[in-house]
Amino acid sequence: MKTGDLISALKALPEVRLRLFELAWQVSGDDGVDPKKLAFFSKELEEAIAEAKDYARATREAIECLIKMA
Repeated sequence: MKTGDLISALKALPEVRLRLFELAWQVSGDDGVDPKKLAFFSKELEEAIAEAKDYARATREAIECLIKMA
């Protein structure tokens, strides 16, 4: 694959917005993490953490593939 083709393919990838960042804002306040909000969003946070781990794994795999192509 030519470098230009690779760059075009990477630019075509959609932006990823991990739910974890939005949830982190929702459970935090001026004094840090709000324990009540943390408990309320615990299920969503667990799912968001799993989503972030999956994204990180997929990103590592993509990097390994790119390294092998180089």
